[in-house]
Amino acid sequence: MPTYVCTVTGKKLNAGQKREIAAEITRAHSTLTGAPRSFAQLYFLEPKAGDHFVGGVPAKLEMAFVRGEIRAGRTGVVKRKLLQEIVTAVSRICRIPAAGVWVYLNELPAGQMAEYGRVLPEPGGEAEWMAALPAETQERMAGAVRAAGRRGTRRQR
Repeated sequence: MPTYVCTVTGKKLNAGQKREIAAEITRAHSTLTGAPRSFAQLYFLEPKAGDHFVGGVPAKLEMAFVRGEIRAGRTGVVKRKLLQEIVTAVSRICRIPAAGVWVYLNELPAGQMAEYGRVLPEPGGEAEWMAALPAETQERMAGAVRAAGRRGTRRQR
């Protein structure tokens, strides 16, 4: 459901940093919005040198951009907290000053989003929505969460 795209320019992130950013954004989104952790997904884009311009000239600074597509219906307070938690986490993990972390949240009405072949529920309706999914889809979702948990457990050892 929420989809975040993280782009870092001027430096390369390692796999551990990517996992940590994904975990932090997932935690923040789930904690603040109440959406299940299994709904959050994150993609990383890695532009090459010379792919980032500011004011028409190549950018020289290290910067991080996070664009999140989230369901509409969250309060302004929740969105501000989510923005701040993402800025803080990405700044710390990437070792980029907070002034170099830009986060944009784009809201979409639930009725304009579909996943697993179904139109998404309004915020708060996730449990009923998930329960109405076919059993094979529910198992597919559960399997992805179990696999992610196993990978996380191995890395922590």
